[in-house]
Amino acid sequence: MLVPMRIMLDHAAENNYGIAALNVNNMEQIQAIMEAARETNSPVIVQASRGARSYSQDAYLRHLMLAAAELYPELPIAMHLDHGNSPATCFSAIRQNFTSVMMDGSLSEDGKTPSTFEYNAQTTKYVVDVAHMLGVSVEGELGCLGGIEDGHGAGMSGEEALKHLTDPDQAAEFVKLTGVDALAVAIGTSHGAYKFSRKPTGDILSMETIEKIHKKLPNTHLVMHGSSSVPQSLQDIINKYGGKIKPTFGVPVEEIQRGIKNGVRKINVDTDNRMAITGAIRKVFAETPEKFDPRDYLKPAREAMKEVCKERMIAFGQAGNASKIKMVSLDDMAKKYAKK
Repeated sequence: MLVPMRIMLDHAAENNYGIAALNVNNMEQIQAIMEAARETNSPVIVQASRGARSYSQDAYLRHLMLAAAELYPELPIAMHLDHGNSPATCFSAIRQNFTSVMMDGSLSEDGKTPSTFEYNAQTTKYVVDVAHMLGVSVEGELGCLGGIEDGHGAGMSGEEALKHLTDPDQAAEFVKLTGVDALAVAIGTSHGAYKFSRKPTGDILSMETIEKIHKKLPNTHLVMHGSSSVPQSLQDIINKYGGKIKPTFGVPVEEIQRGIKNGVRKINVDTDNRMAITGAIRKVFAETPEKFDPRDYLKPAREAMKEVCKERMIAFGQAGNASKIKMVSLDDMAKKYAKK
């Protein structure tokens, strides 16, 4: 069933686990996610960026999500807009049955230029006010991440991103002003595969920032973006079969688990799944070059992504919790918001 993301995050907070938010562009990816969720009894956050919406087209995405809800009625599913760059983008997603949206006002509407605190708070509050009337959850962001995702991002290096970490005092003020359901925080991570040139330690991955924000906002659901772990095994498979992935490090699972202990409830994972798919396809092409049926390489690609999703669902603690979450419709959620 399609549900607002807030009910999942509330349950995750009450039971101290995190939920992987997994990006979707096509049918095989949603199939991989849903099968992983069924096998682990996990709640599902599926998200699409503006780039994904452009690539897939909204109608295809909408019907893929409706198909998932129909085929997996026992699982709570949130359909989330990743990195909305403006209220108009958020509202267009809501019209397409998204049950949760991210208004990323940390950047200006061009999706590239860091904005002011005032612009971010004002724009995000506007989206919250409208979305909550419809029962839709809203994620905001404070601070700026490195890298670029689907054309969205300031393109900062890791060193530059460290200058734009989320300020805990500003975070408290931002949540008070906007009423967001979840807050994405900048801690030095980046979008894409090339996050860190060495295994991240406190000087380049500021988990302390999360701990400080959680102390200021113990009841606010925090979000980690750019949190693929980029495991060496996936890099090796790609490179073994003709790829050229340069040595890189992602966010270690144990650091994500540390974040979960300090209020992180949503963890964005995309690159790991992309790498799993690419490695599986390259393997088929290299070992059986006579193959030409897309199903011959998309099936193993789908299976490889499913296994990564299962690993993250188990590691983040969401496995086993889907059946424990009470399903809530958008209409019922709108009534709850109205009472606040």
